[in-house]
Amino acid sequence: MPGSKSLTNRWLMLAALAEGQSVLRGALASDDTTSFAEAIARCGVRASWTAPDELTVVGCAGRPRGGSSVNLGDGGTPTRFMAAFAALADRPILIDGSARMRERPVAEGIAMLASLGASIRWIEVAGRLPVAVGGSRPSGRTLVVGATSSSQFISAVMLMAPWLDRGLDVVFTEPPTSPSYLELSIGVLARAGVPISVERTPGGALAGVTVQPAPMRGLDITVEPDASSAIYPLAAAALVPGMRVTVPGLPRTTSQPDRGAIDALVAMGARERSIDRSTAIEHGGPLRGITVDASRWPDGSLAVAAVAAAASGTTTITGLHTLRVKESDRIGAMASELRALGCTVTASDDALVIDPSTRHERPVTLHAHRDHRVAMSLATLGLVRAGISIDDPACVAKSWPGFWESLAQFEGV
Repeated sequence: MPGSKSLTNRWLMLAALAEGQSVLRGALASDDTTSFAEAIARCGVRASWTAPDELTVVGCAGRPRGGSSVNLGDGGTPTRFMAAFAALADRPILIDGSARMRERPVAEGIAMLASLGASIRWIEVAGRLPVAVGGSRPSGRTLVVGATSSSQFISAVMLMAPWLDRGLDVVFTEPPTSPSYLELSIGVLARAGVPISVERTPGGALAGVTVQPAPMRGLDITVEPDASSAIYPLAAAALVPGMRVTVPGLPRTTSQPDRGAIDALVAMGARERSIDRSTAIEHGGPLRGITVDASRWPDGSLAVAAVAAAASGTTTITGLHTLRVKESDRIGAMASELRALGCTVTASDDALVIDPSTRHERPVTLHAHRDHRVAMSLATLGLVRAGISIDDPACVAKSWPGFWESLAQFEGV
């Protein structure tokens, strides 16, 4: 199982800004992480893969070298993290991405950097990539955050905060989007030894985060296996009679948000086994539809939606409002492809309601919509329904280049 993409990107951000050499063991080598590593390498950081899952980084001590141009492709997290990294540079860094990335929201996050004193210049259209960031070092302190379409920029600013002269106080005037990923960033900073404190509402929601200035030296980190990737083979185990899949090194107590998708599989009828610091799922009999709030793990919801196509009864998945502006319109993509399989699907801006397929099986080519998570979610159904093919198998390289080889191990089960 590859290392966590979310954790690899967060540790790579800290390693790039740290002083001296860091080693990230178990890191994920994928399109997203590789494009981020290549981008920071153009800005005064040395980053190299010293093993297939080991990334060695010599950081810039909080002072990136400006003057370069970088393109992060389809990578939403790398693009947003790169913008925060560039804000500390001595000269502007030009940041661009793919055609799809130019459509995705970045204006509100760039405005956060500007409010902290970063220098910003839109190149073509205000609010859209490309954008030049850097040349006027932000000093930090208070960032007031209301409603946002993504939490990635907030994580990015928190991760750069140890190198701000005055640190950072984040004040949430409304519950943040995707708070589970902010919690992941808080955990990474705490593990790195950064003084960080969290204020919560009476109900436990994030109300504020304070990050103190704390430039760090090199890190030696082992990255957990990726819960976001693990959901696909675990979904396969839920679907296929007699199958069990074990993910070594992924504890039940992981802070990765997509652990919630694994819990949803169990609620649908899969059986979970506790094995040391591993996660194991096995087929537990006929699967049933559920109603579940996926707001803390929206990406993992796609695999749950695919499993719902083979369950009995209706599955309702809510909390999906961030999925319209991902690598694809993931709500629309899953709705159209599950309908192609004969499911009845109702899609809204926040939810999918899925009634399983009753149509006689026939060969069908499903569209990945150039989206790795759509492709991998739909692929799991190929283990229990004959005749499924995916039109863009290469798109999985964004997060799990070896996915198809791993899935092939299940053939004939």
